Amino acid sequence: MLKILAIVGTVVVVAIAAILIYASTKPDSFRVERSTAVNAPPEKIFPYIEGLKRWTEWSPYEGRDPAMKRIYSGAESGKGAVYEWDGNKNVGAGRMEILESTPPHKVVIKLDFLKPFEGHNTAELTVEPKGGQTIVTWAMYGPSTFMTKLVGTFMDMDDMIGRDFAAGLAKLKAIVEK
Repeated sequence: MLKILAIVGTVVVVAIAAILIYASTKPDSFRVERSTAVNAPPEKIFPYIEGLKRWTEWSPYEGRDPAMKRIYSGAESGKGAVYEWDGNKNVGAGRMEILESTPPHKVVIKLDFLKPFEGHNTAELTVEPKGGQTIVTWAMYGPSTFMTKLVGTFMDMDDMIGRDFAAGLAKLKAIVEK
């Protein structure tokens, strides 16, 4: 019986070590990006992106906690606009600050997650005319901590976050095209 327990224990230790080693080989940074084509000019879309108060109309994260606390500070929109949130386990807590706004084409946001896990990333939204449409791209990128790499071993973070981005862009498209 002790021999069997020793074998099982060894197999478990080797499996855990293999997972940890595999996780450590993952890239040190990540990027998630989704795009959609909108039948509207950039000037009509851009206010929904650079005005953080307007995100309540289209962000996929807003409806996940109706009681979420929101604090807006800094500029009303564009560079210096700040949005802080504190909500349930579905949205956590964090802070966004627009670092760069180039109307009507690009917004760069410093994105700090505080709960349930701390993370510091950059979000970027670009709005580019193409043909008779406008391509809106939402991206998030940043460093991959060891914990991020470990979670990514079991979950497809690109798919999970990408689904949220796609849903938000679809809602933004529907609002702007009305």
